[in-house]
Amino acid sequence: MRVTIVGCGAVGSLFAANLAQLDDVEVWAFDLDREHVAAINEHGLRLSGAGEIVGKLSATTDAAELPPSDFGIVATKCMHTAAAIEATAGAFANGSVCSVQNGVGNEEALAQHVERVIRGTTFPAGRVVEPGHVQWDVKGDTTIGPFEPSPAPTADVEQLADACTRGGMPTQAVADARGPQWRKLIFNAATNPIGALTGLTHGRVVEDAGLRRLVSQLVDEGKAVAAAQGIELDADPEELIDHAARPDVAYDHKASMLQDVEARRPTEIDYLNGGIARFGREQSVPTPMNDAVTALIKGLEASWRQ
Repeated sequence: MRVTIVGCGAVGSLFAANLAQLDDVEVWAFDLDREHVAAINEHGLRLSGAGEIVGKLSATTDAAELPPSDFGIVATKCMHTAAAIEATAGAFANGSVCSVQNGVGNEEALAQHVERVIRGTTFPAGRVVEPGHVQWDVKGDTTIGPFEPSPAPTADVEQLADACTRGGMPTQAVADARGPQWRKLIFNAATNPIGALTGLTHGRVVEDAGLRRLVSQLVDEGKAVAAAQGIELDADPEELIDHAARPDVAYDHKASMLQDVEARRPTEIDYLNGGIARFGREQSVPTPMNDAVTALIKGLEASWRQ
């Protein structure tokens, strides 16, 4: 079985290094960071923190070098999904491709280029420390299921879930993955931009009473939009937010959007709060808080260009 990771940043590296521990899985990675790719090929892909492992895999910056793969796992930032799958689609002519990205809209982009798509949601998180080395900050589960308009076969979903679980990334295969995806979407949209705007870690956002009220207002809007689409959440995002704020879970974790803001990189706001607002408009559900947060983050991004 061959698996190609498309986008070997923090989350992609977690999947790549863990899957590379399996004798029956050959792992490739595609990433545009030449130094990161060179380090992986020379020394392996090292994870530290929540897990201490080194994965041996093949990495490339040239999509033409990718061999045919049974599975693809796309872990790029949302704004890079279309370009990444357009470049790598040839490797998945006879395979299934799974998104483990934040936000909404990624599966639709994948389906423009590949026939068999898997909807995925993952909670493990980390950060790239240096080329070839990723700090594993948060462990967690992954849920995957067929993407309804262009579904991968159930057997493929179950096979990928089994490999990820055996490799150290607990993954559940389900018939309908929309509930877990929207739970994670609401969680991210309620906490990531607040952390990005204040500079606070997840735990410090949650312990501030005023900020926690803002978080709950964002959650309520997300729940209303999900309900209007007939999506049943698999758990309450409020409980997940408080659980993640524990010292032994993600109290000191800097959300990916805060990491992007500190590095002055474009954020995924259009696919998180902007995505909730877009679906809200389609369902005639007002989302003033998500609209406000989207405007604030986009204003912050605009300030870097002045």
